[in-house]
Amino acid sequence: MFVTFFAMTTTTSSPQLISVIPEELRFHFELDKQTFCDLKVLNNTQNHVAFKVKTTSPKKYFVRPNTGVIQPWDSCIIRVTLQAQHEYPPDMQCKDKFLLQSTLVNPNTDVDDLPADTFTKESGNSIEEMKLRVAYITSTSSEGSSEDDALKNTQKFDATSSQILQQLREERDAAAIQTRKLQQELDMLKRQKNRSGPGFSFKFAIFVGLLGVSLGFLLKFLFSSPSKE
Repeated sequence: MFVTFFAMTTTTSSPQLISVIPEELRFHFELDKQTFCDLKVLNNTQNHVAFKVKTTSPKKYFVRPNTGVIQPWDSCIIRVTLQAQHEYPPDMQCKDKFLLQSTLVNPNTDVDDLPADTFTKESGNSIEEMKLRVAYITSTSSEGSSEDDALKNTQKFDATSSQILQQLREERDAAAIQTRKLQQELDMLKRQKNRSGPGFSFKFAIFVGLLGVSLGFLLKFLFSSPSKE
């Protein structure tokens, strides 16, 4: 039973003998179709490390290799295949689990040389255990994720567009204010020019001219009037 090997007392060292990528098995679930998930197991030590894979549902999964020896600082790929299933699990939730055991072995040890009790506490070996969960992914959930991503991208695009439009409005308003300021300065310059000397002399000349014309008409009228006898 799975409970038996999960209850084993283990002694672990630091750092861990092995690392696993990913730490969760994710299967794209489809009815009546096999699917698989690859695990990359890395040896983090300068020693030879043996490993063994166990699962709570051995009839559902095909694991190759399920036992092996990894050389120092090396890695290997474990392919876990989910056999074709004829019905969906409740709520698409998977309660299956995997256990990856590892222990140090003598140099140049081959997998065929491993004793049968290598991964049991009776062997006296120091055994590390790593639990791995299982998750099922459906095409619907994938499409949902894609739709969510598209919606997020659309929202992000809309936010960026709004920021750009706001910036353009602010620049337009600033340009309008600057234009009004320039127009006011231009009008002020014109008024100052009108108050300056040349403008005043011109008006004075016109005034003098009109005054002279008026005096001329007045004198002409006086001298042209008949004298009384």
